[in-house]
Amino acid sequence: MTDAVTENAFLGGQLSLVQPKKGYRAGVDPVLLAASVPAKSGQSVLELGCGIGAASFCLAARVPGLRLAAIEIQPQYAELARKNAARNGVEIDVFDGDLLTLPEPLRQIQFDHVIANPPYFDRDASTAADEPGREVAMGEATPLTDWVITAARRLRQGGYASFIHRTERLPDLLSAMSGRLGSVEVAPLQAREGRESGLVLVRGRKGGRADFRLHAPILMHLGARHEADGESYTPQIRAVLRDGAPLPFETSAKNV
Repeated sequence: MTDAVTENAFLGGQLSLVQPKKGYRAGVDPVLLAASVPAKSGQSVLELGCGIGAASFCLAARVPGLRLAAIEIQPQYAELARKNAARNGVEIDVFDGDLLTLPEPLRQIQFDHVIANPPYFDRDASTAADEPGREVAMGEATPLTDWVITAARRLRQGGYASFIHRTERLPDLLSAMSGRLGSVEVAPLQAREGRESGLVLVRGRKGGRADFRLHAPILMHLGARHEADGESYTPQIRAVLRDGAPLPFETSAKNV
């Protein structure tokens, strides 16, 4: 894999990440996830299924002084995450392994935040990808409930779990969070005006008791349809993707 990689800039060049030419490639989803995490300097963060580390590194670029850890089931991706950490000067402990059987060091820590971009597709109702790395990243082999259980177990009381997932899987995610994470908030990601939401940002708090909140959609692109070459991101999303700006749920209605 080391020969079949590309170097890609994230956050307007603040990060340079190496990732496979073929297989799963990080796009905007982990960047949006990182932007939504309400982390503060000095706190600890665990990423489940980190891939090349894009979400953790984007979060680290926005919030200095975090204590970062991550686990990745595919050794070749975990190794790329370590290389990306070194090339970007980010301190993070990347573990090889399955989130169902966490390494002992991770089982000894309670984190302030757990973040995850779980595989989107239930393979009982979809077709597997041809490339093995992409299939592991996109096809749900570990049930979504287990991602939530692991996240809840690793959180300290009052800690936050943040997820990005496809909208059609929201009922499954909310069901898994029930009884494990409270104060649940959902922010739909809407590609364009008049379109249905394709993705959702979801946050829950360990021990949280606040009412469920469904926030206004976060609009991704200007205009009802793509009409010209070049990007059409809203100013809010452009600031997230290019400048590493935060994407707090509370301002999700401020799209322009």
